[in-house]
Amino acid sequence: MINTKEFYDYLVKKGLDFFVGVPDSLLKNLCACIKENSDSKHNIITANEGNAVAIACGYHMSSNKYGVVYMQNSGLGNTVNPLLSLADEEVYNIPMLLIIGWRGEPGKKDEPQHVKQGKLTLPLLETMGIEYMILNSNYQEQIDKCYNYMKETNKPIAVVVKKDTFDNYTITKEKNNYTLTREEALDTVLKELNDDDFIVSTTGKTSREIFELREKNHQGHANDFLTVGSMGHTASIAFGMCLNTDKNIYCIDGDGSFIMHMGSFAVIAQNQCDNFKYILINNGAHESVGGQPTVGFNIKIDEILKAVGFKNVYLATDKEEIKKAISKMKNNSMEALVIYTKQGSREDLGRPTTTPVENKVALMEKISK
Repeated sequence: MINTKEFYDYLVKKGLDFFVGVPDSLLKNLCACIKENSDSKHNIITANEGNAVAIACGYHMSSNKYGVVYMQNSGLGNTVNPLLSLADEEVYNIPMLLIIGWRGEPGKKDEPQHVKQGKLTLPLLETMGIEYMILNSNYQEQIDKCYNYMKETNKPIAVVVKKDTFDNYTITKEKNNYTLTREEALDTVLKELNDDDFIVSTTGKTSREIFELREKNHQGHANDFLTVGSMGHTASIAFGMCLNTDKNIYCIDGDGSFIMHMGSFAVIAQNQCDNFKYILINNGAHESVGGQPTVGFNIKIDEILKAVGFKNVYLATDKEEIKKAISKMKNNSMEALVIYTKQGSREDLGRPTTTPVENKVALMEKISK
């Protein structure tokens, strides 16, 4: 296991002191170390991974230094365009160091959304012509090789990080003044919905909590589409469902997901569906992958939604405000609710016991009735 702080210090010693990316659960200790030891100009948590690659390109052109881009391997899809049409040697030939968490590593048990990504991580890098090495205890020699490769070729290079590569690095998570937990907010929302209302919920702990709340309340799961992967696309999935049913579809999103592909909300709002209901739970963090901050508390999400075409956006910080907002949303079109919560979840929070395909089939049968 690699000492996280020593690894960070070695990167900085080599002049690799500009970090940019999207936090990952396998890299949470490294991301925590970067956050604690880098100022805001040397660590940018981006909307998505393609955004990070583009920033690293701009950074290199103005500094002649190499950016360090961190991500989960699921984020490689967001990087394909800028890596191949911007950084590639046949275009602008721009170097950067990619640090990629290897979820779904073949032979290791993982969640279903990571299995295919894990199988294709190394082949995808090879297809894109990106050299890589799997990080190990000889990391100083590996980082030296990466640095020299970037200097000699002006090309991106990747280090792939397996589970439990870095030792524990704990920082105090940023606290806010909100008292409601996400699970309490979700419980309140679910109790206000009708039996023929449907949910599309975002990735991570939100969907896990919805599954467990349904179990606790002795309810079925056929009304819920639990989006286990494809972060940032929850609202688009919900909107697509709205196009072929008159039943209300409640999208339950998170701030990280909202920010990741914010442009989709302009399209959704301008192609209005009366049955699209948007609920965003904002705790200002990528909590499911370690609690690294988003810009969720620094931007006016309600005004953004109104600007692209949502008619009304309600704000809530407690259960009564949630109830009042949903009561209004039920009978109105293109309205949204932003719920502000604190970070935190139960230590014993489980995962869905049904497969993604079983979830999809049950919902399709129920929504067609």
